[in-house]
Amino acid sequence: MENDFENELIIRDYLARQRTTLANERTLLSFIRTSLYFLVSGTALFEVEKLAHVSDLGYVAFVLSFCSLIIGIINYFKVKKRLKIGNYKPM
Repeated sequence: MENDFENELIIRDYLARQRTTLANERTLLSFIRTSLYFLVSGTALFEVEKLAHVSDLGYVAFVLSFCSLIIGIINYFKVKKRLKIGNYKPM
């Protein structure tokens, strides 16, 4: 009875690790998507000729795009490293 319970916990831990890995990848893709949104909006703000003062917001959008991409990549590798260090038993 106890042996079955231990095996079930191992499988649960393995599946939880897989879910966490997939969630980490999803989070990275979300950061990339947000970065692309800022990049596109910054480009659009540069193309507006009637409102010259809005082009400064284009620079802000480019900086936010770059920052969100860098933060997403750093976060992805940090969580990936923590998952690799974890004491998960192979299945």
